[in-house]
Amino acid sequence: MPFLEYKEKKIFYQIKEAETDKAIIFIHGSGENSYVWKNQIAKLDLNYNLIAIDLPSHDQSDTFSELSLDLYVDTVKNLVNTLKLNGFVLAGHSLGGAVIQSYYFNYPDEVSALILVGTGARLRVSPIILTSLQNDFQEYLKGLPIGAFYRRTSKEIINEYMVETSKTDPQATYSDFKICDEFDVMDKMSLIDVPCLIICGNEDLLTPPKYSNYFHEKLKTSELVIIEKASHMVMLEKPEELNQAIKEFIKKYLAI
Repeated sequence: MPFLEYKEKKIFYQIKEAETDKAIIFIHGSGENSYVWKNQIAKLDLNYNLIAIDLPSHDQSDTFSELSLDLYVDTVKNLVNTLKLNGFVLAGHSLGGAVIQSYYFNYPDEVSALILVGTGARLRVSPIILTSLQNDFQEYLKGLPIGAFYRRTSKEIINEYMVETSKTDPQATYSDFKICDEFDVMDKMSLIDVPCLIICGNEDLLTPPKYSNYFHEKLKTSELVIIEKASHMVMLEKPEELNQAIKEFIKKYLAI
């Protein structure tokens, strides 16, 4: 399994290699890891290198004493430099959406397109979530499926997700949500000058469709896909629909 050397620590990433220099880098959300992109890494039928990273202090990556949005962006930058990527696509879910937007604002000439999944230009977090993370992590985990999944999602999908989420240290998950709560780039949307694919589950309670509609209204070039019978974890709930949306987007905007 590949690891990236960063600040004398190891950062885990998955990669499905292709015979091309094109790539999509997938960034997970708060308290998650690269597992959430398993159906994209394994089943997305594109001639692209498909890469998913465990952010610092998540699952197989080493623990860092302090977590921040700048740290996450710099980790992705180090991955890009190490793999010598250029003109790549960034895909981010929830917190990962904040990471890829921030990456774009720092390095706009490097990025070919953005895929914004269940995320927003501002990501305010309910105080109830922050309090439960500080005081009772098990209570947080107990309530997580209600907010993260559509009510008819299979128990197998939910249970696998819960196992993966429970691997993340509660303090790291808390830091992730604090990063989200402080994130706000609503006044910078007009600066994004690459094609953007916006994907959201129609039943998403954590980053509701109005967030995605805001993107669609403000971004210069965007495609909006609202996926039915899906909530916040749309990449696990409806992987075929999400993969198809990515394929159509790539074909429309990035075909050579």
